[in-house]
Amino acid sequence: MHCAQRHAIGPPTMTTQAAVQSQFLRDAIARGQFHQCTDLEGLDKAAAAGVTGYIGFDMTAPSLHVGNLTQIMYLRRLQQAGGKPIVLLGGGTTRVGDPSGKEEMRQLLSEEQIVQNTKSIQGTFEKFLNFGSGKSDAILVDNSEWLLKLNYLDFLRTVGRHMSVNRMLTMDSVKLRLEREQPMSFIEFNYMILQAYDFVELKKRYNCDLQMGGSDQWGNIVNGVELGRRMEGYNLFGLTQPLITTASGAKMGKTAQGAVWLNADMLSPYEYWQYWRNTEDADVGRFLKIFTDLPLAEIARLEALQGAEINDAKKRLATEATALLHGREEANKAEEAARATFEQGARSDNLPTFVVSNEELNAGVRIAAAFVRAELVASNGEAKRHIAAGALRVNDTAVTDDTATLSSADVIDGAIKLSLGKKKHALLRVQ
Repeated sequence: MHCAQRHAIGPPTMTTQAAVQSQFLRDAIARGQFHQCTDLEGLDKAAAAGVTGYIGFDMTAPSLHVGNLTQIMYLRRLQQAGGKPIVLLGGGTTRVGDPSGKEEMRQLLSEEQIVQNTKSIQGTFEKFLNFGSGKSDAILVDNSEWLLKLNYLDFLRTVGRHMSVNRMLTMDSVKLRLEREQPMSFIEFNYMILQAYDFVELKKRYNCDLQMGGSDQWGNIVNGVELGRRMEGYNLFGLTQPLITTASGAKMGKTAQGAVWLNADMLSPYEYWQYWRNTEDADVGRFLKIFTDLPLAEIARLEALQGAEINDAKKRLATEATALLHGREEANKAEEAARATFEQGARSDNLPTFVVSNEELNAGVRIAAAFVRAELVASNGEAKRHIAAGALRVNDTAVTDDTATLSSADVIDGAIKLSLGKKKHALLRVQ
C-alpha cells in the first residue's frame, strides 16, 4: 500500500479501498478526492488517530474562487473525520508567487495588497470549518510569521543545503518553463523551497504531519516531506486529489462570464447558485460528491436520473453548494428566484426566441455576436460597451469578458437566456 514519493499513482484499486481503515481516507476515496500519497499505510494509521493536516492558500486576489473550493472541502473532510485542519495563509509566499501551472511570472503584489487580500479572504474559511481550541478545531496560520523573519545566510545553511537543484529542475513547474524556453526568475525558483520549509515549521509549531493539495502540488509537497526527514528526522505525509476539470475539459471555476468568486460582494449568492445549476450533465454526480455533504446513497440516486430529470439533480447541487457558502436561507432564496425567473414565464415562449445550431455552439459563438443575433444590440461594438458597463447577462450572470464565447455548458432546458439590463430579454434556443 506504499505510494512512491516520486511517482504518481492512479486511482486506488478496490483492494486498496478495502484495506483503508481511517474514515478520512475512506471518504476521500469514495468522493473522488484521492490521487497520490507518500505512504498510504502510515497515513491511514495517523488519520485513524486524528492527524493534523494543512493546505496553503496564497493571497493573490481579494477573494478565493471555486477552484480553491476543492481544497477547502478537503480540509472539511479531514475535520469531519476527526482530524485537525490548518489553513495556512500565504502572507509570505504570496510575495514570491507560485510558478506551478504558469507560463510566465505572476504579477508581484504590494505588501498593502497582500494584507488587504488576506483580510478579505479569511472569513470564507469560517463558512466551511469550525475554528477554536479543541482537538479537531481548525486554526488559521499565516506563513509570514516565520518567513519574514528569516536571515538569508542562515536559511541557506540550514535549509538550502538539503534541497537538490537537480531534483528541483525535474519539477513540472520548472521543467515546462525550460522546455518551452520561457524565463523563470530566481524568486520563483525559490518558491518550492519556502513551501517545503512551511511544512517543517508547521510540524515544529503545531505537530502537523500531513500536507494536502491538488495533484499539481505533488512535487512541492514531496519536497516538504523530504526536507522534514532530512532536517529533523520527521515522518511526514503528503496527499493530493485530482485536479478538477469539467467534462468538456474546462478549468474548474472559469466561465465565459469570469471567475466564480466565493465572496458575496464579488459574486452574488444567486449568481453562485446559477453557476452550479449550469453544471454539465456528466459532472453532476462527481460535483455532488466533492462539493456537498449529501450522503453517497442520495448522490447515487441523483446521478442516476436521466433526461430532463437530471435538472433536478443540478438544482439540488446548486442549492446544497450555495448553502455551504452563503447559508441555507440565501440558497433557498436563490433557488426560488431561479424558479420564478426560469419556470414562471421569464423563460417562456413569450420571450423573443432565436435559434442556434449545436454545431455552431460547439464551434464557439461569441457572446457579443449572440446579443446581436438576438437583436438586443445593434453591433458587436455596442455589445462590448454594454459589457464594460456590466449591463449584459447570460442566464442572469453578468458578462465581464467581451471575447468570451457561449458553450453547451450555458444551455439550460434547451436554451440560453440573454439579458440587456433588467427589462430586455431573449432566448437563444439550441437545435
